[in-house]
Amino acid sequence: MRRVLVLTHTGRQDAVDAARQLVALLDAAGIEPVLLDDEAADIPDCTGVRRVQPGNLDGLELVVVVGGDGTVLRGAELVHGTGVPLLGVNLGRVGFLAEIERDALESTVTHVAARDYGVEERLTLQVDIVEGGVVRATSWALNDVSVEKGARERVLELVTEVDGRPVSTYGCDGVVMATPTGSTAYAFSAGGPVVWPGVEALLMVPISAHALFARPLVVSPDSVMAVEVLERNQTDGVVWCDGRRAVQVRPGARIEVRRGPEPVRLAHISTGPFTDRLVAKFGLAVGGWRGPDDGAPQGVAGAGHSSTRRPAPPRGIG
Repeated sequence: MRRVLVLTHTGRQDAVDAARQLVALLDAAGIEPVLLDDEAADIPDCTGVRRVQPGNLDGLELVVVVGGDGTVLRGAELVHGTGVPLLGVNLGRVGFLAEIERDALESTVTHVAARDYGVEERLTLQVDIVEGGVVRATSWALNDVSVEKGARERVLELVTEVDGRPVSTYGCDGVVMATPTGSTAYAFSAGGPVVWPGVEALLMVPISAHALFARPLVVSPDSVMAVEVLERNQTDGVVWCDGRRAVQVRPGARIEVRRGPEPVRLAHISTGPFTDRLVAKFGLAVGGWRGPDDGAPQGVAGAGHSSTRRPAPPRGIG
């Protein structure tokens, strides 16, 4: 029996309704739906559905996450280290991690039933917090690790480092170290670049830094990024992993971030390019786009030549 876990944001009625529909659709398709034990009671008409504990995901083919990107990150916590892929149904606002839209549930289950979906591995981060030469805490992230000030009224003074060499010292609200997956999340809002998921790289993006040189950095996926919280800080800082797991750090602490040993696997049904998703999610203006001429090398503009205009990228995703 194929088993698929339905993970949902039970605090939202639309998510609960979508999860209820998914359970029924999976069952009708001959796939056994599974729910987390602490969520099942909040989803109507699911009393007979198999329940599992978060630490027992053996035998699952897939986890379908219903909610926004925050719920997908909760799903990533659940499957990290298991190899079980995540497929996100977007009920949030932008939703780069959650690929499927709410109105595509039936077609999504049809694809899953036919095993007509792909799986890609997304790079993760490992973070080590070192104090007094001893690793005091270790965690991981799919999107980003941020080092932030602990007191609103003060700046955080720190030194950034890449591959064992110092880069810059400044006072700031913090620093975000992100994966390409996280480039459209916190790092993006802090002024970082959008990095296509197929690019293997790490990002370091300052947050409101008081410095002449405070530009985002894109480094090798094998680089080690570090932030040292200067001793002269009068308050502690906070390290956040995916905005979900927090560790308080004292002045003098060192935060080292590198590529994580275990990726997170994301399932996808749409085969469209990331460029189209970016345009659709942000509603970017693409009016007047002509595209390459027929017969011209892909990616070469055809200005000055007559050709049939190509349609603009699709506005919907899923």
